[in-house]
Amino acid sequence: MSKPEMRGLIPVEEAMERLMSLAEASSITERETVALADAQGRVLAGDLISTLDLPPWPNSAMDGYALRMADWTGEPLPVSQRIFAGHAPQPLQPGTCARIFTGAPVPDGADCVEMQENAEVEADGRVRFLEPLSALQNIRPKGQETTVGDKVLDAGTVMTSIELGLAATLGLGQLDVVRRARVAVLSTGDELIEPGQPLGPGQIYNSNRVLLCSWLKRLGCEVVDAGILPDNLEKTRVALGALNDVDLILSTGGVSVGEADFLGHALREEGEISLWKLAIKPGKPLTFGHFRGVPVIGLPGNPASTLVTFALLARPYLLRRLGVQNVKPLQFKVPAGFVWKKAGSRREYLRGRVEQGRLIAYRNQSSGVLRSAAWADGLIEVIEGTTVAEGDLLNFIPLSEVLG
Repeated sequence: MSKPEMRGLIPVEEAMERLMSLAEASSITERETVALADAQGRVLAGDLISTLDLPPWPNSAMDGYALRMADWTGEPLPVSQRIFAGHAPQPLQPGTCARIFTGAPVPDGADCVEMQENAEVEADGRVRFLEPLSALQNIRPKGQETTVGDKVLDAGTVMTSIELGLAATLGLGQLDVVRRARVAVLSTGDELIEPGQPLGPGQIYNSNRVLLCSWLKRLGCEVVDAGILPDNLEKTRVALGALNDVDLILSTGGVSVGEADFLGHALREEGEISLWKLAIKPGKPLTFGHFRGVPVIGLPGNPASTLVTFALLARPYLLRRLGVQNVKPLQFKVPAGFVWKKAGSRREYLRGRVEQGRLIAYRNQSSGVLRSAAWADGLIEVIEGTTVAEGDLLNFIPLSEVLG
């Protein structure tokens, strides 16, 4: 029999599967062409196919000497030419070697490059080779990296510095990418006030919208800052209705069924809710629905809950809508350096970090404490129904994996 708290709660894996299906049902397919220099963080709209061989000719992996193995009998060889990177060599003259530098084309007729450290230049300029030689040593073959027609990157690849460098090696000055996702971010609650303003009685500063707007920009989204919604159902309807040209409305707070949870009321009355109440801690009230056809993700209002649910659920949803297939962040097993005695009924994500090879959890795991995430390096996963003893291997998700 399920525990009382678990009745009606959606397991994390099921929630992720449903979100991915919802994302794929509303994929963003429009594309645009951007300069390579402007493609950081963008998503490839189509497969990247090589139009050339890399390298385009055999080249030297070392500074040294190119020679033909058949010409080497153990005696010194005269140097017939010097070959620098960026220069076309002459065919190798029989019975000679060529001074060659890293990256330079190997001359026709040569089938070996010996590094300069294993060679000795004699007084008459001839070169003696001091170690045994082998065919093709220190030669990078033509097409070692790619050949014409190779698929180099899949559609849906997020272009980081490495992928941009790879595109540059193919000579591409422009890329076809998926257009940016347009995301409206809003917060709800009369208690919220913008940073920089004096606090009134019962008020707190709005940190969630700052966190999310910054995070979305790191993900390459176009952000529409929709401000703070007051605790008023009609004003909430009007504000949501004005956001009909965005791909996603992302809100924090007001998504439960309480008397003051007006966003949730608006979705239930003028939209639909497809996902609500997850078996996750923090973040149980996460909601997915539509308001007049526009997708809405309602994140919990507590700052740590906002962070965890955006990192693990909203971020993958957005990436999948852009065509990214590998949306699950890297995680790895690390032994626990703490004890967790109470087995919870929800999947828990503790803010923590690695110290001397062991996981340490922040002392205060309250969903209202954002400082825990600033202190942490990542999220520690504690599976529902389990306790933790020192040395137990736990999944650790680095924050660096989800922030961009």
